[in-house]
Amino acid sequence: MSARPRPVMAACALAASVALALGAAAPAVAAAPVAPVAGGDHGWPHPDLAKTYEATKKYKDEQKAIADGYLRTDVCVEDTSPEKLGGMGYHYVNPANVGSNDPTRPAAVLYAKNHETGKRELVAVEWVIPNTGQPAPTIFGRAFDGPAVIPGVGDVYTLHAWIYKKNPAGLFTPYNPRVHCVCPEDAPTA
Repeated sequence: MSARPRPVMAACALAASVALALGAAAPAVAAAPVAPVAGGDHGWPHPDLAKTYEATKKYKDEQKAIADGYLRTDVCVEDTSPEKLGGMGYHYVNPANVGSNDPTRPAAVLYAKNHETGKRELVAVEWVIPNTGQPAPTIFGRAFDGPAVIPGVGDVYTLHAWIYKKNPAGLFTPYNPRVHCVCPEDAPTA
């Protein structure tokens, strides 16, 4: 038996199941790109995204995310459908933030492997809110995606914000065509 306390093991299991399930729960159709209309220097469509950026920019250092309760995972999420919408990367979930739609407390920070350096880089943030029968939650003037059933987590609404890696499919689109779990030159060819 592992020396890890049961709560830590349970939290790690939750993070892994959320990471796997969030990829499975994403809609198969990409949302239309959001045109920047406000938001300061970054040109984001909502000023509260600046609060998100300020609260999460320290997580460019992966160890700071882990120290703040985000659970590291080695599960990388990428769309495997014929549409090949792209990837999400690695979901580091903070169980204490699941259920929050506070711009400064995303449930997950997402990392993608830099295929040149081999290191993980912060690419996005994500909010996860359980569905209790309420209308879709909103943040940044946008409704969450879902609800969708995520095995091990339940019926939830989710919202991604690609504030660290430009997403040509849209700022709030679940998948980013510029994120890949396998280095493109290492990908099997058909």
